[in-house]
Amino acid sequence: MWTAVDHFREGILPWVLGDHSAKTFQPLWDIVYLWKSYFYVTDGWKVYASFIEPGEHIISKTYMTRVEGENTRLRHYLPRLDRKRLCYSKSVDMLLHSIRLLVNYFRYRKIPALS
Repeated sequence: MWTAVDHFREGILPWVLGDHSAKTFQPLWDIVYLWKSYFYVTDGWKVYASFIEPGEHIISKTYMTRVEGENTRLRHYLPRLDRKRLCYSKSVDMLLHSIRLLVNYFRYRKIPALS
């Protein structure tokens, strides 16, 4: 799971689920790029270099604490995201729905009603 945060807004904003390829990162970048940020902070994964201009890219674990905190919160509430548990998702669809519900709850503090 790849997540993005805006340091001026609370919570996880866009996210994608998949491997660590450029193909998976592209939809996330399409959203983040629209923010027109002055710079982007990442952990230095090799895929970022093909999307982010060198002058706008800061590679720093120190400034990644916000993202890591959000990822920790996700793993806390959804044990299926933790790699070292027996509770894991066998279905990608169920994992997607679980993440959507949790991120929605974090953002709006309510669970959407299904009709």
